[in-house]
Amino acid sequence: MPVIADIAEMDGELRAIRHDLHAYPEIGFEENRTSARIAELLVSWGIEVHQGIGGTGVVGVVEGVRGQGSRIGLRADMDALPMQEMTDLPFRSTIAGRFHGCGHDGHTTMLLGAGRHLAANRDFAGRVVLIFQPAEEGLGGARAMLADGLFDRFPLDEIYALHNAPWLKPGELSVFDGPAMAAADLFDIRIRGIGAHAAMPHLARDPVVAAAALVQALQTIPARNVDPFEAAVISVTALNAGEAYNVLPDEALLRGTLRAFSQDVMKLMRKRIAAVVEGVAASHDVAIELDLRPAFDVLVNHAGPTAALAGAALDIVGEAGVLTDRRPIMASEDFADMLRVVPGCYAWLGHGGDVPLHHPGFVLDDDILTVGASLFARIALNRLVAGAAGRAN
Repeated sequence: MPVIADIAEMDGELRAIRHDLHAYPEIGFEENRTSARIAELLVSWGIEVHQGIGGTGVVGVVEGVRGQGSRIGLRADMDALPMQEMTDLPFRSTIAGRFHGCGHDGHTTMLLGAGRHLAANRDFAGRVVLIFQPAEEGLGGARAMLADGLFDRFPLDEIYALHNAPWLKPGELSVFDGPAMAAADLFDIRIRGIGAHAAMPHLARDPVVAAAALVQALQTIPARNVDPFEAAVISVTALNAGEAYNVLPDEALLRGTLRAFSQDVMKLMRKRIAAVVEGVAASHDVAIELDLRPAFDVLVNHAGPTAALAGAALDIVGEAGVLTDRRPIMASEDFADMLRVVPGCYAWLGHGGDVPLHHPGFVLDDDILTVGASLFARIALNRLVAGAAGRAN
């Protein structure tokens, strides 16, 4: 695979960086060691560094030597997941309940590799802004950086991001314009009933039975309220109630997520969830509190940057590796918030291995590191040249 030559020479160093980040994972807004390590490396390569943006976010600025020009942003996420790693890697997580099970350690390493290449090859007009974002996994890291003035302090003309994709083959890049990832809301539901002895259920108002009815009823919303031609998902991902065999508890807790590619569909599902909750509460004579909050917007790729990234990828993965057919996925990404402010593109880069993301046995293929770093660097350099040519005309 024709990765950029000097990035290919970094292969061993990039693997070492990734393994170090992997061994010391940090979840959202706690990426203190990670951000310090990133800043240390950027400074060592002569890159201007800004820390503490949106909490633990880091920004590196690479200025070209030919003066003013386009301003291109490259973004990587830094946070790990609050889950236990179950691999036998020699560099596996050293922190209980923390795991880079989504590959953000790889994304960060790719951007570091691209930054080092760009810092050593500054014969361009304009600047590249390297954005290392905290708290992508549902905690609003992008919004925190935006609220902290990210694009006011570092204005951009375009922005790009990549994500590893074990469902694609090594050397494949999936990139297309339009809606690419779903909007998502998170919900917490607290059911308050009346506890009793398990042998005397008539004295209780059983929150467990109400919870079971609610889980079933929520599944009818996408199936019976949403147009079949619209993609929509409601998933209950946690149900907690009681601890004893012979005690009916007085409370049950549910949490989960709803997702769609249309804000109209999201509004419909929110309305129906509230109605279903009210109905289950009435039919089971319990009190139910619903906390439903938006977490991610629909991620929409812009046509121009998408075509530019696909073109840049030809140099790295070849024509056969650039997949432009529209295959949106129901997962969500807070890079969507940045794309609402700055035009850009988000793409998926295939690698070896078939264990899915967010699985305790997920292993990132290190062969992807130089490929992703080359893609980041190539799109930045291509767009800086294109931007300069556009202004000259």
